[in-house]
Amino acid sequence: MNSRRTFLKNLGLATAGLALAPSLDVFAAKKSWFEISLAEWSLHKTLFKGDLKNIDFPEFAAKKFDIHAVEYVNQFFKDKANDSAYLTDLNNRAKDNGVKNVLIMVDGEGNLGDEDNTKRLQAVENHYKWVDAAAFLGCGSIRVNAAGKGTPEEVAKRVIESLSTLADYGKKSNINVIVENHGGISSHGDWLAGVLKAVGKKNCGSLPDFGNFYEYDRYQGVTDLMPYAKGVSAKTHDFDEAGNETKVDYDRMMRIVKKAKFKGHVGIEYEGSNLPEVEGIIASKKLLERYKNL
Repeated sequence: MNSRRTFLKNLGLATAGLALAPSLDVFAAKKSWFEISLAEWSLHKTLFKGDLKNIDFPEFAAKKFDIHAVEYVNQFFKDKANDSAYLTDLNNRAKDNGVKNVLIMVDGEGNLGDEDNTKRLQAVENHYKWVDAAAFLGCGSIRVNAAGKGTPEEVAKRVIESLSTLADYGKKSNINVIVENHGGISSHGDWLAGVLKAVGKKNCGSLPDFGNFYEYDRYQGVTDLMPYAKGVSAKTHDFDEAGNETKVDYDRMMRIVKKAKFKGHVGIEYEGSNLPEVEGIIASKKLLERYKNL
């Protein structure tokens, strides 16, 4: 009987404790629909001056900004794509600081829409080493450009062929080939969306950049590209006193991104000159954090 009373008493206390204790869900942080990453180009002035080296970028992102996902730019380790020792060191530094390597932005490897077929094929092959480097670093993607001379239709035909070949190569190591609206005809959202639709490969998509639309409405452009997005580039230049970006309506833009059911990394790419790079990145991060629970 005593053991039964003790059991019931303990059961009552336990039940009361459960009733009084708040649900664990209250304390569980709500997972955001996107993660913030840092594009290395945000620090291009610092890097070009030599005040920061690519090898130190992951640690700098983590310790200076508490950002734990990075997007590399191949210009800052141009001769290291095939250097396994360097890439191993870079990988280890990222892991030591809890940083995820997201992608490599690839420039200067030739035009994927080149009129000269030999040069175009060489440009495709030039990108292979960056696919391999991205795979080595555990990235999900490389960012490429859709550039070339000729009519929009002519450039599209060549770019479609190049992206198809490059995507097939990337598929072998589970690397996405993603295209940014990056000037010229590629900054026309409808044109680039049409190219990606024609390629029709799951690992070939877009990297919509909020800022790189020149003769095309930026909001329409991002809307065009979001169905293919495997990342988003949050371009910033200047901020008002309330912390809003002065050229881009971030509330409108982030709602476009959210409406597309995007889940992934939104990369800070600060390109302003009124604030130093570090301060600009901090301001950009604060702005993006407003939309974590949109």
